[in-house]
Amino acid sequence: TDAAGKVFFMDHTTKMTTFIDPRLPLNDLSVPLPSTSQEPPIPPPRPTITHIDSMLCDTVDIPTAYNEKVVAFIRQPNILEILAERYPQLSTDQNLKDKINQIRIDGIPSLDTFGNELELNILLSLFENEIMSYVPVRVRDTRVSPQQSPIMNRANRTVPPFKRDFEAKLRNFYKKLETKGYGQGPGKLKIDVRRDHLLQDAYNKIMSMPKKDLQKCKLSAQFDNEEGLDYGGPSREFFFLISRELFNPYYGLFEYSANDTYTVQISPMSAAFVNNKEDWFRFSGRVLGLALVHQYLLDAFFTRPFYKTLLKLPMSLSDLESVDREFHQSLCWVQERDISGEMLDLTFSVTEEVFGQTVEKELKPGGQRIFVTDKNKKEYIDKIVKWRLERGVTEQTGALVQGFYDVVDPRLVSVFDAQELELVIAGTVEIDLSDWRSNTEYRSGYHDGHQVIRWFWSSIEQFTNEQRLRLLQFVTGTSSIPYEGFSALRGSTSARKFCIEKWGKANSLPRAHTCFNRLDLPPYTTQNLLCEKLLLAIDESNTFGME
Repeated sequence: TDAAGKVFFMDHTTKMTTFIDPRLPLNDLSVPLPSTSQEPPIPPPRPTITHIDSMLCDTVDIPTAYNEKVVAFIRQPNILEILAERYPQLSTDQNLKDKINQIRIDGIPSLDTFGNELELNILLSLFENEIMSYVPVRVRDTRVSPQQSPIMNRANRTVPPFKRDFEAKLRNFYKKLETKGYGQGPGKLKIDVRRDHLLQDAYNKIMSMPKKDLQKCKLSAQFDNEEGLDYGGPSREFFFLISRELFNPYYGLFEYSANDTYTVQISPMSAAFVNNKEDWFRFSGRVLGLALVHQYLLDAFFTRPFYKTLLKLPMSLSDLESVDREFHQSLCWVQERDISGEMLDLTFSVTEEVFGQTVEKELKPGGQRIFVTDKNKKEYIDKIVKWRLERGVTEQTGALVQGFYDVVDPRLVSVFDAQELELVIAGTVEIDLSDWRSNTEYRSGYHDGHQVIRWFWSSIEQFTNEQRLRLLQFVTGTSSIPYEGFSALRGSTSARKFCIEKWGKANSLPRAHTCFNRLDLPPYTTQNLLCEKLLLAIDESNTFGME
């Protein structure tokens, strides 16, 4: 027995131990058995806890006894979905579900009561590695660090505490969309656009469609006067290009946040300089909704409060950090100190510029005459945060949210929090070369050890991240990567890995088939020639060529 009194068994041939009695009749069951590999168990992904993170987390007692580990593991969110992935019989076994829920509520006493139940023991045996390596995490505050650049922000952003929970949630979300007929047809939403009139053509088409058709129709994109059938590639490029234009601050609908020149938010100046602003923001919301429903990523970086706005979630002081870092720091100073003896001269009013003139606005009736004290500072902070995040954009925000919900039911998207919705809509930007290479397929004589393929990956290693993204966009139609990584790249109808096929002569340029995520790579004679031709193809390619 172990230190907790739990009986375990040893295989003297493999020198491995297990808590499952090898005499149990498991061979006749149609469920996968625990691995007998000599490799150590891989723990489920966890967020990295830094010194700063530790100050934001409640103290968590790590369970040491086996029964405590089982209870902690079973108390994860969506545990029934996690268990059913490996043990499908659970979906129809209500008795077993009830026992699991009872253990979640009562803990060890119920686990001891059901300890001799064969089905429960078999189920737990399938998750033995995960149970033994599981460490519970309880995050108290979801504050995020300021966003410095799209690459650093997406590479370093906090991963949801329960990655497996998010992945199950994402699968269920798309399964519900499919069940309810979203994007399934039989009708078609065909978007025929000219490259030099992309925004206007897309606006005219999408805004002319009734909500029901936006939700149910299959989507296809066609660039005028360009050959090709849309098996996914042109549609991906459409969303890539339109997001670059629509959310570009140059057009006046959006502006950069005060922190950087990467993340964008709704611009207050749009009220003065954009005609039909509410229609354009409703169009923006519809584009976001269509990208979400049809699983296309956008080449745009939004502030975290933007995603909260889409979900109609309340704002907090921490949300201000990604929008205006200095203002956030000044309010934190007020919040954390006793300001009774300070001469701050703050009132429940603010000054703002409206059409070139400075005006004073009260945060509450009579606010100009109400001074901020230590007793009322919480109310002051709540009101001024709301003002800072909503100033001049209330109507635009309402129109954008309306357009988003024209396409997707708010009850379906409400399963995500702001951080998760960001991952779903925008994917990730920092490229993991190891993940890319391990999820690449080869055809027509190429393989991972082929000399040309070795030169290819050696060249990619020397590329800047921007060049890698442009190569990815050249081959797949978008520079974004799904949250799950390269294994989840989408092709014409479903997931399709990045593919390199041997094709052409040594003096030819590489060509791409974006519908199939395929790069046709000629058998070059040197690495320098390969690199030169690859970069030339990327630089010169801006239209679709279907062979």
